[in-house]
Amino acid sequence: MSTDYKSIEQKMQKCIEVLTGELAHIRAGRATAAVLDKIAVDYYGTPTPVAQIATVAVPEPRILTITPWDASVLKSIEKAILQSDLGLNPTNDGKTIRLVFPPLTEERRKELAKLAKKYGEDAKVALRNVRRDALEKFKAMKKKGEMTEDDLKAAEKEVQNMTDKYTKNVDKVVADKEKEILEV
Repeated sequence: MSTDYKSIEQKMQKCIEVLTGELAHIRAGRATAAVLDKIAVDYYGTPTPVAQIATVAVPEPRILTITPWDASVLKSIEKAILQSDLGLNPTNDGKTIRLVFPPLTEERRKELAKLAKKYGEDAKVALRNVRRDALEKFKAMKKKGEMTEDDLKAAEKEVQNMTDKYTKNVDKVVADKEKEILEV
């Protein structure tokens, strides 16, 4: 029985990890290498993440530098950044690309906060799906006679407690990101 709870808890933890990964891609006016995670550069015919072909550094809070190991890929990186939805203009000095993160407008901050909330809602839906799957499994076990009515009630209560705990966790993660986004 306890191993069932462990796998349910792992699935719920994975929902939180996915959420924090998604939120890391939302730029909050500060430079962070995570904004480049979704950008793939055409490197000898293969879409390759920027971090695998260059050194990414944050020399100042609002500046990101990208120094490719192979200078021939500089233009490709610049092009990929321009085509992305980051809304940043890269400056290329022949060796390094600099990305300057301008302060966000109030309107853009609100849009990003809304996006963070949407990611939070998606995570909550995923948590509820994990809960539903677990409860269906427990009900099937009761039907087969592998679990008593009391065990089923206890299992339902335990899964609900886990769901509540992780839902609070989602709310906290989203609230922290919103605070970071709305901070001027």
